[in-house]
Amino acid sequence: MIIGLTGGIGAGKSTVARLFHQLGIHCVDADRVARDLVEPGTPLLAQLVAHFGPELLDRDQLNRAKLRQIIFQEPSAKAWLEQQMHPLIRAEIHRTLREPAFESPYQILEAPLLFENQLESLCHSTILVDTSVELQMERTVQRDGSTSATIAAIIASQMPADQKRLKADHIVHNSGDLDDLSAQVTRLHHQLIDNQTAKPETA
Repeated sequence: MIIGLTGGIGAGKSTVARLFHQLGIHCVDADRVARDLVEPGTPLLAQLVAHFGPELLDRDQLNRAKLRQIIFQEPSAKAWLEQQMHPLIRAEIHRTLREPAFESPYQILEAPLLFENQLESLCHSTILVDTSVELQMERTVQRDGSTSATIAAIIASQMPADQKRLKADHIVHNSGDLDDLSAQVTRLHHQLIDNQTAKPETA
């Protein structure tokens, strides 16, 4: 069983994924897949540099802040980047999820754009990590050092939270402390296992 995990930037989905991992769940991170595809020496990184220019590199590494700035200032650049990356990311996610995970009762697919990129089609159910826009902004500025304007542009480019709430099968509220978040994840973990092992009633 594959469970999709999503949430807006700064919502705390990576923290939730880590909590699931601590419970013995195999997690596949779509962002990690995307990062691996643009490691130094990869064909995709060479393609990006050829398209956007050598200023996209910082000591042979992809300058992610520069790339983020470009694609949120130029919609055509964002569309081109997605056209190159999304098929490769999807194929690698497919491959990773097919790998055996014998000790994990289900798998988590963590993807910030789960609904936007229709990755929920790979999942049996979905989890949304939800919080306020104010907390998203605060956490992301502290974590990434990005400007508030950049973070606001990223939030605006993602599916609105109310639409995600309608699509999600489960919602984890991340406006409290870590203990509260951990308790929610543990309850949901047991619920997912119960749902998977429940047998249909017989007439």
